[in-house]
Amino acid sequence: MGNFFGKFKFFGIVLLFLSAIIVYLFYNALQPNKALPVYQPSMVNPELVDSTVHHVRKYHTIADFSLTNQNGTTITQADYRDKIYVADFFFTTCPTICPIMTKNMAGIQEEIKDDDEILLLSHSVTPQIDSVAQLKKYALEKGVLDEKWNLVTGDKKQIYELARKSYLAVKTDGDGGPFDMIHTENFILVDKERRIRGFYDGTDPEEMDKLLSDLKVLKEFYQE
Repeated sequence: MGNFFGKFKFFGIVLLFLSAIIVYLFYNALQPNKALPVYQPSMVNPELVDSTVHHVRKYHTIADFSLTNQNGTTITQADYRDKIYVADFFFTTCPTICPIMTKNMAGIQEEIKDDDEILLLSHSVTPQIDSVAQLKKYALEKGVLDEKWNLVTGDKKQIYELARKSYLAVKTDGDGGPFDMIHTENFILVDKERRIRGFYDGTDPEEMDKLLSDLKVLKEFYQE
């Protein structure tokens, strides 16, 4: 009799264990996977978007570009093909938010330095001041890794058009004229299809944590 109840007890424990596993699997299956939005110009604050594209409700992507990085190398969209990347706008002589943004971008760089799928891209908004030599000096001072992070300069109108019409990131109507000056704390998360998947305050540590979390979500999306 004792052996019978001993076997029954063992069976009950096994059944309880299997039931717990089944409940756990069902619970996880019913949990919706976190998905990042795909931002369109119509979804963004009109102050951040050029009026010519604010009506766009689908298919928005980052436009083609050709700029020059800290090493004098021409950087185009081809260098970011099949990559997730984080973009921002800065200038090397900025005394206010840019040093904080650069420090936070360097923190992102540290987290993704061994990840071949993720890159960084910082556009100078004062390209007439930020020459290749100036960008290189800044890159060395801030610990920029050439293979992970491009600091780019080039045609001012092109950079300002990217900011307003592609990245939807700047509160200004400036078109890149000689007296225009844009300034934004936004970091922009871009996916492998050149679509915007997130905006983050580049001066806020909590926003940087959210950006890192969203990078993981986006990577998991491409691994499914």
